[in-house]
Amino acid sequence: MASVTLPHEARQAAEVIRRADIVIGIPSYNNGRTIGRVVQAAYAGLAKYFPQFSSVVINSDGGSTDNTREAVLSARLEDQHLLLLNTPLFAAHRLSFPYHGVPGKGSAFRLIFQLAARLEAKAVAVVDSDLRSITPEWFDLLLRPVLFAGYDFVAPYYHRHKYDGTITNSIVYPLTRALYGYRVRQPIGGEFGLSTRLINRYLQRDDWETDVARFGIDIWMTTIALAEGFRVCQSFLGAKLHDAKDPSSDLTAMLEQVVGSVFMLMQEYEDVWWDREGSRPVELFGFRYDVGLDPIEVNVDRMLAAFVRGCRDLGEIWAAALEPETHAGIQALGRQAAAGVRDFHLDDELWARVVLDFACAFKKHRVAGGHLIKSLTPLYLARVASFVGETRTLVPDQVEEKIERLCLTFEQLKPYLRAHWDGPDARNKASRKSERAGPPRQDREVSRND
Repeated sequence: MASVTLPHEARQAAEVIRRADIVIGIPSYNNGRTIGRVVQAAYAGLAKYFPQFSSVVINSDGGSTDNTREAVLSARLEDQHLLLLNTPLFAAHRLSFPYHGVPGKGSAFRLIFQLAARLEAKAVAVVDSDLRSITPEWFDLLLRPVLFAGYDFVAPYYHRHKYDGTITNSIVYPLTRALYGYRVRQPIGGEFGLSTRLINRYLQRDDWETDVARFGIDIWMTTIALAEGFRVCQSFLGAKLHDAKDPSSDLTAMLEQVVGSVFMLMQEYEDVWWDREGSRPVELFGFRYDVGLDPIEVNVDRMLAAFVRGCRDLGEIWAAALEPETHAGIQALGRQAAAGVRDFHLDDELWARVVLDFACAFKKHRVAGGHLIKSLTPLYLARVASFVGETRTLVPDQVEEKIERLCLTFEQLKPYLRAHWDGPDARNKASRKSERAGPPRQDREVSRND
C-alpha cells in the first residue's frame, strides 16, 4: 500500500475521538447549497436507528470556494422533530477536512477510509453531497446489513429518471454484470455501506493515484467487492434526486475515467471473469415503492451531431479499435445520421460489440488508452440518442425491460469477448483452468424485498 499521511488536523481529531463504531463520509466540492441537508439526514439517521453506537460524520472536501465546509459545521437538527424510541447514548462527532492528493472523489474517499480505519469503525457509509432526496432511513439501509447481517458491501438500489445514469445503463451495469455474474443495478450509484474488512482491502491497494482518484472510485469499489468474494447486497433507497445532467452535455471526463477503470480492472481480474456465464440476482433489502422523479431534458440533435463529427474525425481510431463487422455497422449508422434519417436506431448487439471491442483494444493499446476511450464518447452519445428515441413514451417498467434485454445481450456475447480478448489465437483456447475463482458465494440466489 502506498503510504499517505493523514492531514495534521485529521490526525489530531482521530487522537481526540479515539474510536467510533460508525463513520459516515460525505465527499464534497462546492456543494454548500445541498450538503447541510445531507448532514442533517445523517445525524437524524444515527440518532433514530443507531443510538447505542458511537459515530462520526466526516466531510472530506476538495477545496470548495463556497460555503460547503461552513454548511457542514453549522448544520443543526432539533431532536424534538424526531420520533426517538431511545435516547442516543453518544453524541455524533462532526468533522470537515480538505483532502490532499489528486483532485477527485476517490481522494476524498481515501481520507474517509483512513480515518475510519484509525477509529476502528465497524461500518462505514458514504453518500454524495448533492442529494435532495436523502432521508434518515438511507443510513439505516446502508449500515444495518453490515452491522447485523455480515455483509461487506451494500450497493444502492433506487428509482432514477430514465435519462439519468445513462453511463450506468448503457455501459457499466451491463458490462459489470456480464463480467462478474451479479446484478448490482447501480454499480456507480454513489451511496455505499462498507465493512471494516473491505475498507482495509481498499487501503491496501496501490492504484489510488490513477483515475480511481477521480470518477472511477465507485466502480473500482464495486468491482473489487464482486471479484474478490466479499459479501454483497443492495438496499432500496427510493428516489435519487440530485443535480443530474443532460446526457448530451460534456461527460467526456467522467466517461473516460469510469470506463477506463472498468477496462483496467478487467485486465486485473481476467482469471475471475473468464469462465463466468450468465448472472444471478443479488440480495435486496428495503421496501420497494413507486416514486416521483424530476424530468430531464435531453438534446438528441446535439448527440447525433457529435456522432456525425466523430464519424468524420475519428474514423481512423475507430477502425483500429473495432472489429471490421462492427466498424462497418457504425459507418452505416453514421451515414444515416448525417442524412438526417428519422428513427435513428443503434441496436443492442451492435452497441455491445462496440463496448467489448473497445475493452479489447484498451488491453492491446494500453499506452494510448486515454485517447481511445475519449473516442468512445460520440459512440456513447449515439447509443443514448437511440435509447431516448425508443423510450420517449415508455413507462419505467418498460424502460427497465429494455435495459434488461441489453444486459442479456452482453451476457450472450461473452464468448465474443473471450475470442477477441487475446487476439485470434484465443478462439482456439481451451477453457481456462478449472480452479480459477468461481462466483463468490451468496446466501440466496433470489432477491428479497423486506
